[in-house]
Amino acid sequence: MTKLQDTIKNIHPIDPAAIKAIHAQLSKKMSNAAGLGCLRDILVRYAGITKSNAIAKPKKYTVICCADHGVAEMKVSAYPPETTLQMTANYLISRGAAANALANFAESELFVVDLGIATNTEHLPGLIQRKIAFGTKNSAKGPAMTRAQAIKSIETGIEIADTCCAQGCCCFLPGEMGIANTTSSAAIAAAFCGLTPEEATGRGTNISDARLKIKIEVVRQALSVNAPDSEDGLDVLMKVGGFELGCIAGIILGAAAHHAFVILDGFNTGAAALIAQSLCPDITDFLFCSHIAAEPAHKAVLEKLRLTPYMDLKLRLGEAIGSSITGNLLDAAVGAYESLTVPEEEQLAESALFFHEVMPPAAPPLSDKTFDFYLRTLPKLSKRAMDSCQLRLDNLAKPIYCLGYLEQLAVELAGILDDERPPLGLNRALLCFTGIGALSATQRQLTSAFACHADAEVTIGHLRHDRPPAEAFDFGRMVAEDITLSAPLLAVALAESSASDICGTKTAAIKSALCRADGSLRYSAAEFLQYVPKPLKSDVSALIGAMIAAAHNNSLVILDNEATEIIARYAELLCPDIKPYILHTQPALLRLNMTTGGGCIACLGLRVVDAALHVLNDMKTFAESRVSAAKDGPGAGRQQE
Repeated sequence: MTKLQDTIKNIHPIDPAAIKAIHAQLSKKMSNAAGLGCLRDILVRYAGITKSNAIAKPKKYTVICCADHGVAEMKVSAYPPETTLQMTANYLISRGAAANALANFAESELFVVDLGIATNTEHLPGLIQRKIAFGTKNSAKGPAMTRAQAIKSIETGIEIADTCCAQGCCCFLPGEMGIANTTSSAAIAAAFCGLTPEEATGRGTNISDARLKIKIEVVRQALSVNAPDSEDGLDVLMKVGGFELGCIAGIILGAAAHHAFVILDGFNTGAAALIAQSLCPDITDFLFCSHIAAEPAHKAVLEKLRLTPYMDLKLRLGEAIGSSITGNLLDAAVGAYESLTVPEEEQLAESALFFHEVMPPAAPPLSDKTFDFYLRTLPKLSKRAMDSCQLRLDNLAKPIYCLGYLEQLAVELAGILDDERPPLGLNRALLCFTGIGALSATQRQLTSAFACHADAEVTIGHLRHDRPPAEAFDFGRMVAEDITLSAPLLAVALAESSASDICGTKTAAIKSALCRADGSLRYSAAEFLQYVPKPLKSDVSALIGAMIAAAHNNSLVILDNEATEIIARYAELLCPDIKPYILHTQPALLRLNMTTGGGCIACLGLRVVDAALHVLNDMKTFAESRVSAAKDGPGAGRQQE
């Protein structure tokens, strides 16, 4: 029996008892555990895969698999073939690639493997040598590799998983580097998902329209010449695949055999997972999907794998970017679970620091002049800082515009702070409004856990619901203004005003009052407040006051659950200049279906900001890392070596 056959034989179903136990623990501590949305699903599957009731933050390994593709000679990429070697050196020597930045963010070990770089790589320090051949053959002219090489690539991945699991890893974040690999992935997706070359093929490294036409025809030719058998994963890999894709398929199989799991990144890792699924249909139980990639066929790939993405960041780079952020979401979920179920004296993480501000019984009325001052005098974003930040992002060693919302977020933050390269470790805070009195025990535990995860101090603003909305606005304004004097990142949230209310009570009331059935806003900026239920007028007013004051102090405002999203949309109607200062977290970036308030979602948004800052600060430019710049598409001429 081969190693591949033996590994598949040792893959057993996930543990239903562990899943049931986690469900029971959460239900015992939360009256509405469904409020955690997909984080709850992540937790229970994590427990089922690892067969453990005592879950802890996983040991994560990022594994970047590198290999060249013979089909690159067909000019299907914006970058020359030698970029594969140059980027491999960047991972290990300059340490300035996106994979390095996001491994730092995710607190993951980073390993780089040579499966088939088309030159000698023995001079690269730390490179794991597993070369199968000096690149694949040109799949547009015949099989990319032999069947024996296809098996070898998968078994190499299994061996890597064996070694990592023996060191305590249970969470794999695979990525890949190989010029023209999205051409191979497009052919794989077409074969398994029944797609046409046009449906399967995207821009990859952001190629031009002319080169995209060439790429589509190359995929068509590869499928026609090779006729890969979609019922045989080895045949598909052998004919149109790549060594690094086979290795990732092996990591998936090997991880499952050790009760570990893989968080898929984008299109290429999805294609590798299709190969693994063909060999072992139940393997998808051991997979998590991170995001929906910009490649057009990724949606079909995920449907075939029966996986749902947790994010939409418009990413088009396969260096474990999305999977690193999802790994961080898993850490947050574990922290929340520990806060609810582990005795406080046994918890390793410290509780978040809570401050309390209480709305005074009476306050001087807010004048129209003061109100107008805040609405009409928001500072303009610094175009100089934004342009400089964008230029640096464009010249980081990656395809241009490939990091989607992470790049957009970095640029907006540069404009807000008038700093072309905002640093890591920016001060941040969570401001959460509720009624007079303490938070429920569950809400305090969850808020504390997520705030700790985001390294944010917490201020609870206690509102008096019997006071006029103008006073609540002024209270929110003053508290936020004080906080944002030193915190350029402000997460804002509402918590239930009564400990007896279930998660989502305020959201449901605000949505019913202010939105139409399709979710659109029902009223104009001038009239919406009169339709807010009386007990919630203070919440809405205070939150708008806090948002406007934070923007006035050049701080980015990170939103929480749907209630804050709706209120922010009305704030943007009231004061359009506030829009660049607002980060809409869910569902704009995260697709977690969370309803839990109290800042939990906003704290996850803070961590997305951190991911963007790691990109901006940890990555190096083409010139700094000695990587070839784009020769085609929007990067040509804009990127400088």
